[in-house]
Amino acid sequence: MSDASRTGEQGHERLADFIRHHQPAIIEEWIAFARTRSPASDRMSKLALKDHIVDILKFVASDLELPQTPAEQVDKSHGKGDEQASLRSSAAEIHAALRLSDGFDIDQMVSEYRALRASVVKQWVAHHESLASTDLEDLTRFNEAIDQAVTESVAHYTKTINDSRNLFLGILGHDLRNPIAAASMAARWMERSGPMDPKHGDVVSELVRTTDRASRIVDDLFDLTRSSFGTDVPIKKSQSDLAALCQAIADELRRIHDRQPIAVTHEGDPTGLFDAARMGQVVSNLMGNAIQYSDGSGPVTVTIAGNDPRALSVSIHNFGPLIPPESQKTIFQSWMRGQVQDTGEHSHLGLGLYIAKLIVEAHGGEIGVISQDVTGTTFTIRLPRA
Repeated sequence: MSDASRTGEQGHERLADFIRHHQPAIIEEWIAFARTRSPASDRMSKLALKDHIVDILKFVASDLELPQTPAEQVDKSHGKGDEQASLRSSAAEIHAALRLSDGFDIDQMVSEYRALRASVVKQWVAHHESLASTDLEDLTRFNEAIDQAVTESVAHYTKTINDSRNLFLGILGHDLRNPIAAASMAARWMERSGPMDPKHGDVVSELVRTTDRASRIVDDLFDLTRSSFGTDVPIKKSQSDLAALCQAIADELRRIHDRQPIAVTHEGDPTGLFDAARMGQVVSNLMGNAIQYSDGSGPVTVTIAGNDPRALSVSIHNFGPLIPPESQKTIFQSWMRGQVQDTGEHSHLGLGLYIAKLIVEAHGGEIGVISQDVTGTTFTIRLPRA
């Protein structure tokens, strides 16, 4: 770009040159605003508050001076063909990482960019008595550059948070597995050791159920971290009978919830190629939820339909609190809950339905829910036989 075009009309300073020439004043306003992001900023030095603003301004100014056709502008708005992307991305990502380590939340970090945008525009307008024909183009491209930096900072901040969470869950699950397994083995040994008085027998039975439940939670944590890092839930298919599987799980749950009737019925052929252990995980979760949220006005019903030669379906129904329509849309996402408020007795991580969805999809199937005031709540799984 020539000096004449960069200077603009009658010595009118273009925005790129203005950013370079007035960088100290822009930086001072950036630092002053960052200082207000309390409590994270309370103990930060001026250098820490300054962070990577110099590099961000450098790349913004260089971006403004790159020749850009209308077609290239459209491509850039879609995230393509940006020659400065890797340079700006590096500065924006480093800024996000440092702000995260300093304790800034994502809203505080984004507000810095809003303040930077306002500061540059305010100072630039204050230095000119009139607008030039190039000013609108400069402002448009400046906003594009800031928006892209925000996008890159937010993406890196979010990815870092998610990776840290998943790593924490993976370590937590790994460290819990051995002590839970040891407690479970001890409880089962006591259960098999012979007669004991009724009170001790009840305690041992509860210990077995508790360690089993803890083991399932740990398994869910492993499945979650595996899926979060882009690895599918592993399945090993073999010829399996879903009706027998559902009946066995119902028998197990009846021993725990002896006051809740559970009815299992099937029609047609209930067999197909499935991972029985994984599908047991799914059915156990859905049946357990149905019992937990049942209002006691009727049985929990499990229906296996095998009349279709190509697919099987399993429906689990209960009468109880309505799942709101908005919750039905997100209930299979991780960390979501969809029904009544949790109590201390039933609180959990909210992973079960998400894991169930992953397992069903790994089989090439689908899972869904319908919940209405009069008819109750029905979760349905549809699986291809092969």
